[in-house]
Amino acid sequence: MKPTPSHLAYVPFVSVENMMRLVNATGPERFMAELADYIEEDFKRWPEFDKTPRVASHSQDGVIELMPTADSENYGFKYVNGHPKNMREGYQTVTAFGVLSSVANGYPILFTEMTVLTALRTAATSALVGKYLAPKGAEVMAMIGNGAQCEFQALAFRAICGINRLRLYDIDPAATEKAARNLIAQGFEVVKCASGNEAVEGAQVITTCTADKQYATILTDNMVGAGVHINAIGGDCPGKTELHKDILLRSDIFVEYPPQTRIEGEIQQLPEDHPVIELWQVMRGELPARRDAKQITLFDSVGFAIEDFSALRYVHDRIKGTDYFAPLDMLADPDDPRDLFGMVMRAA
Repeated sequence: MKPTPSHLAYVPFVSVENMMRLVNATGPERFMAELADYIEEDFKRWPEFDKTPRVASHSQDGVIELMPTADSENYGFKYVNGHPKNMREGYQTVTAFGVLSSVANGYPILFTEMTVLTALRTAATSALVGKYLAPKGAEVMAMIGNGAQCEFQALAFRAICGINRLRLYDIDPAATEKAARNLIAQGFEVVKCASGNEAVEGAQVITTCTADKQYATILTDNMVGAGVHINAIGGDCPGKTELHKDILLRSDIFVEYPPQTRIEGEIQQLPEDHPVIELWQVMRGELPARRDAKQITLFDSVGFAIEDFSALRYVHDRIKGTDYFAPLDMLADPDDPRDLFGMVMRAA
């Protein structure tokens, strides 16, 4: 008699289709606002986590990374790539999947796509940080780089920070047209700009999000006036930056995990001992956030595993009692845990 899987063999699997269903049923702004609450909750218990810089395998074409972390109850990891050339070949620049497991027995409790979810968690993290660092009453955001992340960032900043006017620029006019079309449909006031200099005019928040894997100067020093908040999310690996070094020297720099950011972030341009402020301490009230109206704040964002852990926790909680997942026969479950071979033979 062929063995049949028990309930222990099955892991909830959230496909791209089901992730999109979940996002649309929730509403993208509500989804990211709720996700930001999970991220904030986990940042406030930062010392409880095992932390390590992501494990990266670099090639001339891009990077493949594993991003693990764990608390006392769960272990989570994300597999993610970054290949800037992919768009020219019809592929996504970034794809990802993730797993959440029980520390108690090592069994996965969630397997999910994370290409869409990473875009959502990146934007949720940016806007959460903006809640602490953006100028009071900020309404205008410049978006330099109008690719796949652009709309998510705008929606998250509106939901969490009140941003409602956008100034868009991309070296590819088609990307700006795409973003403008999508964002106008979402109710934003949008200005399409011919240069980065034009985009930052009157902006209280500046988001940079470009994909080229190289040292670049998306923002020059003269483009950044007093009092702005810079949300720098494009620099995320060694040899890739977006900001002129002089901007860093004028800014108070806020980071997720310094050992990773010093390798991958904008601060790879600075000495190892250049002072930075860890966001978990800001969120716990141990260090100040924005101090005054003239301060330039910089979120040197590279993405950290705890944010993905939060996203996995959120999705795991949200799918309970729904049909937004499929049970995946993923774990061998012999009647006798010692007789894995016998289970295989009975399946013949």
